[in-house]
Amino acid sequence: MSTTTSTFQTIDDLESGQQLLVRIDINAPVEDGVVQDNRRFARHAETIAELLADDHAVALLAHQGRPGRDTFISLEGHADILADHLGQEVAFVDDTVGEDALEAIGGLEAGDVLLLENARMCEEELPEEAPDEKADTEFVQTLAPEFDAYVNDAYSAAHRSHASLVGFPRVLDAYAGRVMESEYTANSAIQQREFDGLVTMVLGGTKAEDLIPVIEEVDDTVDRFCLGGIVGELFLRADGHDVGYDVEGTEFFDHQWEDHADTIEGVREEYGDRLHLASDLASETDDGERVERAVAEIEKETSYLDVGSDTADEYADLVAESEAVFVKGALGVFEDERFADGTVAVLSAIAEADCFSVVGGGDTSRAIPMYDLEEEDFSHVSVAGGAYVRALTGEGLVGVEVLEAVAESE
Repeated sequence: MSTTTSTFQTIDDLESGQQLLVRIDINAPVEDGVVQDNRRFARHAETIAELLADDHAVALLAHQGRPGRDTFISLEGHADILADHLGQEVAFVDDTVGEDALEAIGGLEAGDVLLLENARMCEEELPEEAPDEKADTEFVQTLAPEFDAYVNDAYSAAHRSHASLVGFPRVLDAYAGRVMESEYTANSAIQQREFDGLVTMVLGGTKAEDLIPVIEEVDDTVDRFCLGGIVGELFLRADGHDVGYDVEGTEFFDHQWEDHADTIEGVREEYGDRLHLASDLASETDDGERVERAVAEIEKETSYLDVGSDTADEYADLVAESEAVFVKGALGVFEDERFADGTVAVLSAIAEADCFSVVGGGDTSRAIPMYDLEEEDFSHVSVAGGAYVRALTGEGLVGVEVLEAVAESE
């Protein structure tokens, strides 16, 4: 059932038995050249299964990595992972817009699924251009006539003005898939909902330039911010502590401080007690053990990989008394169990609390199954990163806007 407050059409509005081009986002970690399963596959598989149950024939467009990077690989392995989630074959063709692709698309029947090759292997996919320009590309003009309609389920890529995301809605009837619909609704909640009780936002990760605009944009909605990760250290530096700069082997802090010091110091001064900073941090000893130090006693000589136990307890207490909690970014290197305490403490507190909660960012959301937490204990677990940040800051998402334009023209 459709629950979105947006004005785009959803797959509820599709007539049965059509030939569909469906854009998904199964961009995933790659280890030794092999793609790894993640939550995106399972989420998109639900949309695909619903379409197949309605007698549609489905061709999938997706991307993996960027040209020049180790993660830029074929989608052949992605087809196998999707097949496991769907419980049926997902055909793959090593082509996107050529004769082999068109032949494979032409052979689709109701209930069939075909995954086309990595869209970013087509030169016309990547440059950021206006939707009308993307609609005129050979990429779009070649594929569009093969389909009755287009479905965009790739909310996590909706901030990109790429051909596969914004070109097809200009030339085909266009609809939002279930992931697009649910992600848009949940990730826009902080802009659209009102809360009577306290609202807490937990902010971590590596990029200050992403999170500072979030703090400023949600000022009227969020009561307090809990900071950790590299962003948290930069704010501790602004508070006069001997952290938040690079030591040997790191390059996370100094360039961000040079670019954003005035803004960080200004936000720290303006928000005062609403910004909760770590009181202790954890690092690794020479023999591989976790050790914690009070921030006031630190002379930075090593990398700090997590907030300390006192900070984790404080943040968990703030979460427990909140009506709503939004999370963007991890508080530490949670992939290493020794430095997962802060992230897991906050997520566990959210899971136990009776609050509205959104956990955003593909990386952070991985901590939920990794530490045996249940996704059902959170209001929404987002697979989006960049799109989530833009939703929080109120910026438009071009992939959503083109879907809305289609609905308005009907």
